[in-house]
Amino acid sequence: MSGAAAMAKRPAKQADRVENKPAKVEAFVSLFNEISVRDLIANLKTTVEMFDVGGRTFPLTLNDADGAPNCYICCPTSAYIDYAIDETRNFAAHPLLRRALNALIGACAPLVRASGLDRQAQLNNWLYSTNPVPLLDRPTAASLRAALSARFPDRAIVIRSLNDIADPATIAALRAEGFRMLAARQIYIFADRGAAPAMTRDMKRDRARLRTTPFERVGDGDFTEADYARAEMLYNMLYLDKYTPLNPHYTARYIAEMHRRGIISLAGLRRPGGELVAVTGLFENGGTLTQPIVGYDTGLPVGEGLYRMAMAMAQDHATARGLLFNMSAGAAGFKRRRGALPAIEYNAVYAAHLAFRRRLAIRVMETVLALIGIPLLRRFEL
Repeated sequence: MSGAAAMAKRPAKQADRVENKPAKVEAFVSLFNEISVRDLIANLKTTVEMFDVGGRTFPLTLNDADGAPNCYICCPTSAYIDYAIDETRNFAAHPLLRRALNALIGACAPLVRASGLDRQAQLNNWLYSTNPVPLLDRPTAASLRAALSARFPDRAIVIRSLNDIADPATIAALRAEGFRMLAARQIYIFADRGAAPAMTRDMKRDRARLRTTPFERVGDGDFTEADYARAEMLYNMLYLDKYTPLNPHYTARYIAEMHRRGIISLAGLRRPGGELVAVTGLFENGGTLTQPIVGYDTGLPVGEGLYRMAMAMAQDHATARGLLFNMSAGAAGFKRRRGALPAIEYNAVYAAHLAFRRRLAIRVMETVLALIGIPLLRRFEL
């Protein structure tokens, strides 16, 4: 039996995978209501609220089409058009394929715009690229569908970051209540040590590097004001400069406030007695771990292994606590060699209360993504 199949057959554990503690949700929502969103995430425009249903608490974001262009974490046109076009940079060595993909994305752009998905109410949006979703049974799915569609009759109802390893029961419940599943990307799941494969050669090398590195380990309680500013720089070097400026632009103030309020924990590496050279921010939610912040000094030699060590610290955190680690997308080969399993990630969209034109566009999007998008995601590990 595959690792994915084995995990999918454990519904009892799924119930404990994600736990939106009301105090943590309230701390998060309060932060984004006390401080301007742009001061926290520089390329984002959104409104953040709390939403309670069936005894569960969620952060909820509200967005309008006139807020586009916006960061993709709240703007599907940015995710399915701008970010998708940017991702074709990975095919620079295959110019014909790259042109074909650009043409396909361009042809689908009017469909995405016609869906009106940028006018949305997004449930469980922690404003990360990956937002682990609590287990939703069908009665809860029905309750949130009814409540949100009644309150927001002209907004699509969106839940991001569902995947077919961690969330099969939730996906089934949402489908049964009329949600459509729009494939988004391929992500990688590192299970707790009871389910993950034996430590691979690359994982052993990463830990050896951690043991012998001349850089000092920085614990969660050791971060200073200067470290928050440096953490922003390191994140920018990797996610905005090396990858794409379309990624969330988390500011030093965001990192500091999220850390001080106990929403994320931090770890890193620094020069002896000096500045940070690598940083990781970890979000632990129930039995699930994500890593919304990773950064390192890209000016240092690759041989220093900074990225490898940052990822190893996160994997060790997951292992020590028996957590499912959603490693998000990207660096596919790197993550596979470190015991992670691939999974397709979906955006769940409810649109039955919207105008026919928008419903039709979303239905066609679902079909195109299922027939063309998912095979491409799997073939090219996007």
